[in-house]
Amino acid sequence: MTDHIRAEALLLVRRPATWALLAIALTLSVTFTYLIPYAGYAGGTGGPRADRGLDALLPDRLVGNSIGGLPVFLGALMLILGVLAAGGEYAWGTWKTVLTQDPARLRVYAAKLVTLCLAALAGVVAVFAAGAPASLLIALAEDRQVDWPGVADLAGGVGAGWLIAAMWTVLGALLGIALRGVALAVGLGLVWLLAVQNLLALIAAPLLDWVAQAQKALPGPNAGSLVAALGAGADTPGVAALVGGGQAAAVVAGYLLAFAALGGALLHRRDIL
Repeated sequence: MTDHIRAEALLLVRRPATWALLAIALTLSVTFTYLIPYAGYAGGTGGPRADRGLDALLPDRLVGNSIGGLPVFLGALMLILGVLAAGGEYAWGTWKTVLTQDPARLRVYAAKLVTLCLAALAGVVAVFAAGAPASLLIALAEDRQVDWPGVADLAGGVGAGWLIAAMWTVLGALLGIALRGVALAVGLGLVWLLAVQNLLALIAAPLLDWVAQAQKALPGPNAGSLVAALGAGADTPGVAALVGGGQAAAVVAGYLLAFAALGGALLHRRDIL
């Protein structure tokens, strides 16, 4: 198992797409969490997020600011990573090569998921590491007191962020296996994450009570509730406190396990050709 994890990690590290996704995630996170809001504050520009003010950009908000993008745009990048890791094996025809070396499909699949979950953790930590100097520079530029979150708050934020990132990554792996490829899996995953969830939340839920209740069981709204409980701004896309933080964490963990189990069942039972 250790050899499989080492091999999967080496494959993931050497894949240029992995680093491209990480660079995009960090750029989007810093730009839309710190640079653009601070530019609007410094220029006195009004807008839908103008009421957040400078306090929302300071170091004590690091946890909420770092994980606020995971329900939607950072989650979409994690989903793409999962699709590439699992669906790419079909596109490149490498499942046959891998399973010739070890016919135990579930062991190979478990190693791939462990590697993806470690990559999700590294991505979340990188977002925190990128946000910390950005918030520090803003505080110093505005001559504000620098107060960092406590260790327990940081650990809780990284843990919750990892849980959400791992869920989206494993969902991407499931879609790659279910659809045996990359293009359709990425397309359908992004349509759900970026379009369907927003349509349900913004259009259907206000009109139909059963939709409003049903979305409390969906992965995206629970991810949004979890980050909202940890301080993410309610004006961030996908962030809304529909359920409590404990319930949201339990539902997200349940989806993570369910996606992993379903992907393993499909890979184990179906022909890989």
